[in-house]
Amino acid sequence: MANENIDKLYQILDAFERAGKDKKEIKKARNLLDDGNLGKALEIIRKLNNSINSSDKDEKKERENKETKRGRPKKTEKQPVKRKRKKKKVIEPEEVEQDEIEDDSEDLENFEDFGEEETYEDEPYGYEDEYEQENYEEESDYDNDNVEDDKVDEDDNYDEMEDDEGSEYEDYKSEFGIDDEEKPKYKEEVKKQESIYPEKLRNESLEKAYIGLLLNNPKLIAKYYILFAECYFDDQSLLNIYKSILFTEGGNYTPEIAKKGFNFSVDNNETYKQKQDIKDEILAIDYNPEKVYTELRKLFIIRKHYLEEPREEIQEQIMGILDYELYSQMSVDEVKAAIVQVSVTQKFKQAVLSEDLTDFLEKGENNLTNGLALPFPILSSVFKGIRKGETMAFAMPSNSGKSRFTINLAAYTAFVHKKKVLVISNEMSEEKMKLCLITTVLNNPKMQELHGQQITKTEGELLEFKFRADKNAKVEVDKDGFIVQGEKETRRQFVDRLKKVSSEFNKTIAVTDWLNNQINNSIYFINITDHTNDELKKVIMNYYYKEKIEYVFYDTLKTDTANIGNGEEIKRTATILSNLAQNFNMFICSTLQLTESTTLPINLSVNDLAVSRTVKEVLDTLCLIKQIVREDWDKYQYSLEEVDTKFFELKKYTDPDERYYACVVDKNRAGAKPKLLFNLNLAYNRWNELGYLRLKNEE
Repeated sequence: MANENIDKLYQILDAFERAGKDKKEIKKARNLLDDGNLGKALEIIRKLNNSINSSDKDEKKERENKETKRGRPKKTEKQPVKRKRKKKKVIEPEEVEQDEIEDDSEDLENFEDFGEEETYEDEPYGYEDEYEQENYEEESDYDNDNVEDDKVDEDDNYDEMEDDEGSEYEDYKSEFGIDDEEKPKYKEEVKKQESIYPEKLRNESLEKAYIGLLLNNPKLIAKYYILFAECYFDDQSLLNIYKSILFTEGGNYTPEIAKKGFNFSVDNNETYKQKQDIKDEILAIDYNPEKVYTELRKLFIIRKHYLEEPREEIQEQIMGILDYELYSQMSVDEVKAAIVQVSVTQKFKQAVLSEDLTDFLEKGENNLTNGLALPFPILSSVFKGIRKGETMAFAMPSNSGKSRFTINLAAYTAFVHKKKVLVISNEMSEEKMKLCLITTVLNNPKMQELHGQQITKTEGELLEFKFRADKNAKVEVDKDGFIVQGEKETRRQFVDRLKKVSSEFNKTIAVTDWLNNQINNSIYFINITDHTNDELKKVIMNYYYKEKIEYVFYDTLKTDTANIGNGEEIKRTATILSNLAQNFNMFICSTLQLTESTTLPINLSVNDLAVSRTVKEVLDTLCLIKQIVREDWDKYQYSLEEVDTKFFELKKYTDPDERYYACVVDKNRAGAKPKLLFNLNLAYNRWNELGYLRLKNEE
């Protein structure tokens, strides 16, 4: 039944269009029908029909006047007769000729035939060629005057709409034959579609109470008005009535500031009936206008910020204000302040410390115990691993291997722990970092277990592309046993030949191919030189959101471009990194510069930093690392336990790439601060933690 009725309305609009009626209004009605908004579409159709009735009467009167002037007697008015209801014929587009106005007239007449039987005059409909907007506005029941003041002709169909008690849905019932069972279901569906707020932010009774109070006493609008920027009605019909109160019922009492931004209301028979119903309903209840007004404004403020906030977690927090224990006592300004507090507080981690303590203790699944292991057992133990939410720093003198140490830690995190890693460097280029990475992965025993190739290659050999030949391979080699590239041999030809005669080369390529396939735990790299702290922060956040990277290595932590030479500014940069680590649950490791001082490596302190020592205040862990010169090797010894009776001498190496480093833990929020001994093979970028370091004369 509903679909047939809608089809009839479309046919009537077609007839209006052929009759030359207002195309803009016809298009608006079509759009409303397309959207399922039958009520508003029907109002426009009635107005278009009313304009035709009015045109008919004017034309008839004009003809009578002309006949009188010509001396002809005035035509006697025929009594209206009832027509039998006729079944509506569906007019197909191809059956309608553009010049058949008579058919159009029949369609328009049938518009009155939808409901009860109507009376018609025998005089045919006439049409005007043009329809003036001024006439439309005078005759439209969208006028902003009170409904009581609207003057409607007795022959106008508007009287019939009032006979149906002003209800849009009663019109549907009489005109379209909609059953009573369909009506409430349809109304509920429309209500669900139109609401843009979650259930918690809906309060129809509060909105009705406010509107009812104003309708019963329009003078209240002088004090209890709501500005356009804060007006967020859920029920659009109530918003429409509020506009009517602003300009009509309470128009004489409404301040101009309250009207600013609002357009006029759409007043019709349904609006009039809704007003009466609300007035009667609210009149029966003793409401406090001040309380209702305050509660509604608070709700509107929450709705406003809920819609403006794109983040779902903060939307939930904004809605949660309704659940505050003292919400009923809060003023409108206090609710606004609470919304600001939610937005600010949401950036920080929040919890109730006394909750879930048993699970916390029993499961032990927390960052305090479950940090990722470092490749160095003692450091991993004293630091409790590398933990998200913390910042770590290793300080070394210039040209001591800071970048190589960074790559060693980054590669271990990426490939052993299978985590995505970001390396930011302002010292080494991408090419140098790649060469260092290949060297590290080739020679690290832990990583050899992963890629399966037992091989040792120095960084120099890789750089010079030197590979040894297999036994019995008949190739030319140099004095060190490396295959020689022919003078006229291209690099591609040399590579193809190496694949046939060098297992060492094939193992190396197998490792680099393995690295290429580590997509899910890649090492991302960015080289920054001239940069600001803000740019550094944006780089880290970009990779965090784009790749979900939670482990960052920064080589070397320096002041930004604008503060070069100002050592105190390094603390500002470190503070930014610390805030990022805490707020986004990231691990950020940086390298720092040590001065070239005469301080013994085992006696290093924060005073040996090349930058301000106040940077220590914002770090979670800080290690000071310095090479032990070859001449002093005999002065040191190490043990496997911090308190031990067995000590070991430092092994004497003739290879210049073999070095010893003292590592002094200067800060550790997790506890112990030992002094450790490291052995570094610079050519292989292989770092080994040997044990606890001490001077021999300490005995």
